[in-house]
Amino acid sequence: MKKLILIILCCLCVTGVYSQRFIGSLIAGANVSQVEGDDVRGYRKAGFVGGASVMIALDKKMQWFATVELLYSMKGSRSMGTRAFDTTNYAPAMFLDVDRSVEFQNSAKYKCRLDLDYVEIPVLFHYEDWHTGCAFGLGFSWGRLVRAQEWYNGFKRTTSLNSNTYDKNDWSVIADVKFMLYKGLKLEMRFQYSLASIRTFAIEYRNSAQPTEFKKQQNNLFSIRLVYSFKEKYVENTHENKRGERQGVKWIRETNIYD
Repeated sequence: MKKLILIILCCLCVTGVYSQRFIGSLIAGANVSQVEGDDVRGYRKAGFVGGASVMIALDKKMQWFATVELLYSMKGSRSMGTRAFDTTNYAPAMFLDVDRSVEFQNSAKYKCRLDLDYVEIPVLFHYEDWHTGCAFGLGFSWGRLVRAQEWYNGFKRTTSLNSNTYDKNDWSVIADVKFMLYKGLKLEMRFQYSLASIRTFAIEYRNSAQPTEFKKQQNNLFSIRLVYSFKEKYVENTHENKRGERQGVKWIRETNIYD
């Protein structure tokens, strides 16, 4: 956490050389996620992602930005399909972590579901091309687990925030792209992948001769979001190419310098 704060402060110091301009934004969208290593494949878990961000211009043309966000992000995994019958009497060792205070869900429409909610602080560096209205970014994120819940085959497991089943910290890498829709409104698509495992799961086989297998699990998601930046001034793009037609998007920031 101290390293993250130091990086953010460095970004703020660099900005002072070029500009005192900060651009605030509101963010809302959806994640589609999976957890690598849990044998539940596919981006079937949908969840909310939203929060706010601050963009900091790093050059006079306002093409390079450092972006710091504060988000609430819902991750996890989900397996649809026919729920198997109550197997606790046949393989009791597999259900030692069942929460007996919660009734067996006979009508469950999914076999597995994992809910992991995080408060995240992503830090990214973006390059924005005013000709196309697109911005490309790379960065990393630190997330703190604030909610954990897990269901398996109709049973609620004892997984919780205090059970220490999953690591409370999630460090991940991020790549994203933004498209301008209208002035300060942008559509953003993002890919995010955990750098370290959020859980190491031990698989013990009935055959004692076969060694215990350990699987590392990591968050893996795509998200689509709307980003609205406020207090930005836009002007109509009058820059023309050689054929006398407008070059680039209709609206650009008034601070953009034409080539």
